[in-house]
Amino acid sequence: MGTDRHEYNILVVEDNSGDFALVEDFLFEQIESPRIRRALDFETAKKVLGTEDFDIVLLDLSLPDKVSEPLIREIIPLSNGAPVIVLTGYTDFGFGLKSLSLGVSDYILKDDLTSMSLYKSIIYSIERKKSVLEKEQSDQRYSELFNFSPQPMWVVDLTTLQFLDVNRAMIKHYGYSREELLQMTLRDIKPADDIPGMEKSIEVDRQSHSEHIQRVVIHKLKDGRLRHFDLQISPLWYKGRWANIVIATDITERLNYVQAIENQNMRLKEISWIQSHIVRAPISRIMGLVSLITNPKESESEKQLMLDYILESVYELDEVVRNITDKSRVEDFQALLENAG
Repeated sequence: MGTDRHEYNILVVEDNSGDFALVEDFLFEQIESPRIRRALDFETAKKVLGTEDFDIVLLDLSLPDKVSEPLIREIIPLSNGAPVIVLTGYTDFGFGLKSLSLGVSDYILKDDLTSMSLYKSIIYSIERKKSVLEKEQSDQRYSELFNFSPQPMWVVDLTTLQFLDVNRAMIKHYGYSREELLQMTLRDIKPADDIPGMEKSIEVDRQSHSEHIQRVVIHKLKDGRLRHFDLQISPLWYKGRWANIVIATDITERLNYVQAIENQNMRLKEISWIQSHIVRAPISRIMGLVSLITNPKESESEKQLMLDYILESVYELDEVVRNITDKSRVEDFQALLENAG
């Protein structure tokens, strides 16, 4: 096996020259060109860590100016995210476990140290730190996308239907505080009559394991208003449990606009029927009477009678026009234009 050619920057915090020489030899056995800095005490390590970044920190627990747990507690925040591996002569297993809980990446007894065990610990610690950092960055991206989305979003437990997380848009749109929502379930934002159907749909979703679900639902806001929402639903493994992450779009105004369009279409159909049937009747009579009244053979009394019929047909036609006007009021179409805008 060849030596590792990566140029690791390593800080060794060790006051014992013999132990430092041994660690240095072990590092050169496995790493071709390690950059090794030494600090003889905590204060020197503190200064070095304040001016330079390291891939790994190898820490002895018995320094002249600081030892044991206080040393660990102070060196971890100074390491700038670099993993800290403890190299110690302490054989206290309980303290070894405690040091790991304090943020140490590994705890190795000097008596058990070999070049390979040290190298493996360094590599594993660096890779573990990378994985943790990648997860933190992923969680941060999720948090930003979630919280800054302009659409209401939430995460809901598939078993209890309790809200596990909600974003700012949901808080604003639904009218509840974050604390209130996290004490609620999906049942609390549904009309009572819709709850059985919702529970059945979620049970079907849970069994189907579908990657994406789209559904239009009615939700109840805190002020009691009912709104229609288009939901985009995806499964999510969230903090040790299966959940759904949901993006909600309020489509109430859109549906109202579509309904208004349909109502106007019905009026227009009625107007069309009136034009093709009712309007033609008085017009046909007027046209026939006009042709008769121009006949010179008709007496004056008959012409007067036909004029009365014409006037009656005009009144009938005026009433029909009024009915058409009522069915196509300007304000109705103005409302449609405002909704479209």
